[in-house]
Amino acid sequence: MRGFRWPPPPDSGPRTWGPGPGGPRTGRPALPEPDTDLVATPHGVRLERLVTGTGDPVTVFAHGLGNGIATTRPFGSGVTGRKVFFQFRGHGRSEAPDGPWNYLDLARDLRAIADLGGASRAFGASLGAGALCRLLVESPDRFEKLVFFLPAVLDRPRGPVAQERITDLLEAVESGDASAVADVVTLELPPAVRNTPAGWAYLRQRLDQLLRDGLAGGLAGLAEQTPLRDTTALAAVTAPALVIANAGDDLHPVEVAERLAAALPQATLHVYDRPGVLWSERADLRDRIAGFLNE
Repeated sequence: MRGFRWPPPPDSGPRTWGPGPGGPRTGRPALPEPDTDLVATPHGVRLERLVTGTGDPVTVFAHGLGNGIATTRPFGSGVTGRKVFFQFRGHGRSEAPDGPWNYLDLARDLRAIADLGGASRAFGASLGAGALCRLLVESPDRFEKLVFFLPAVLDRPRGPVAQERITDLLEAVESGDASAVADVVTLELPPAVRNTPAGWAYLRQRLDQLLRDGLAGGLAGLAEQTPLRDTTALAAVTAPALVIANAGDDLHPVEVAERLAAALPQATLHVYDRPGVLWSERADLRDRIAGFLNE
């Protein structure tokens, strides 16, 4: 990537090596993270949680692998009622019990947080979408509304590109090398964003969290696992569902979202037609999620 280096410029503005014009230098630091609490769960794993908003209904938000509360909060910005965000085991300040772990373990984390918070609606991104699918196999009527954002895997293992990316992230975080982590996290950004103030601010926030809290080694085994044996297990889920995919995303193939929407009896599928939806269609994405959950 031209101009990328670590550590980043002090003001989060882009820089390049050698001659050439400098870019805009108006980057702002990421907002401070809010205070969270650790809550005990019936299955004995304490999980980090953040509750925002007031009133009913209550929506629980489940994050993707290597992500967490900070990256999931924007999805709930327009959602009414209380919003419950949390960190799966092995992420953030949540505990990391002895492994190996599977999607049933993640489903237990999600169910515990949802039950403790009285959630009637659920949002799952990537890994969180898989955990939500696994929970629904056991309790198809647990939620009244469902949102699946960029589902990554159902009943077939992730592709080699996705498995390699997960392995690279875990190894980089374990090494404690900021440059190595930055190399992997930068791939989450569209090329056009990587050397902008917004891209640097995102990268700083992700690295601050990953290098401070780390990621548990027990997450590595999830790369080769699937949450479902067969998608027909979701046929009993009658809650309205919104499934969101993004064309050109190798880690979250549209085909997975299409199969999930086909398996859910009351699902609506929306596919964004270009990669980097979180950067190119952020307002539409927020309004689409909020509109579905709030209606």
